[in-house]
Amino acid sequence: MLTKYVPAGVALVGLALLAAPVQAKAPHNTKPAHMKIKPPAFSHAPVLEPGTVAETDEDIPETGRKYSLKLYSLHTNESIDVVYRVGDVYLPDALDELNHFLRDHYTDDVKQYDPSEFDLLHNVLTRLNKSNGTINILCGYRTEETNEYLRSRAPVTGVAEHSQHIQAKAIDIRVPGVQTTRLRDAAMSLDAGGVGYYPKSQFVHVDVGPVRHWTYGGYTKKKRTAPKKRRA
Repeated sequence: MLTKYVPAGVALVGLALLAAPVQAKAPHNTKPAHMKIKPPAFSHAPVLEPGTVAETDEDIPETGRKYSLKLYSLHTNESIDVVYRVGDVYLPDALDELNHFLRDHYTDDVKQYDPSEFDLLHNVLTRLNKSNGTINILCGYRTEETNEYLRSRAPVTGVAEHSQHIQAKAIDIRVPGVQTTRLRDAAMSLDAGGVGYYPKSQFVHVDVGPVRHWTYGGYTKKKRTAPKKRRA
């Protein structure tokens, strides 16, 4: 180990400086470490109201605002990016694509979704200021057999006996880059159906059934127990 020689005078000056009180300058324009950055407020842009399904190609407007959805299935690894509505008119071919995309991935059965569910997804993204964002899909349509199978996997599963998934009116979702709690709050702010929050599985259930909300499988804090006394 090398030791550097320091003259005694210099050493005494150094000790005096260390002993003297030092006044630290407060950092300029820095926030306290405990302060959290608030997420941006929800958008108050108008939400989509239910439209009508075009019966023929002639019913599809040539002009009007186009509404699209970008979805990714976590079970099938399929993606879809489709314009499903122009103005107040739903496009039948696009609805067929979405119905197939949201099929029961256990059985490949397809059921016609209530188009209002697609508007609900679009409105959630609008609230989040992510109109062009992608939604990850955990579960879409479920047959009664699949629903019963999922219910039987454990004594308590969180799967409702008469689930809106069976009616093709519900979807379980995540939005990349958005906390699940914020996604839940955005969905609840629409007051447009059922919103289920699943913190352990980190997803949100959204449906166009009756307005209600619930939380399933929340984290529970362990009770602290007093330490056992040692015997003398």
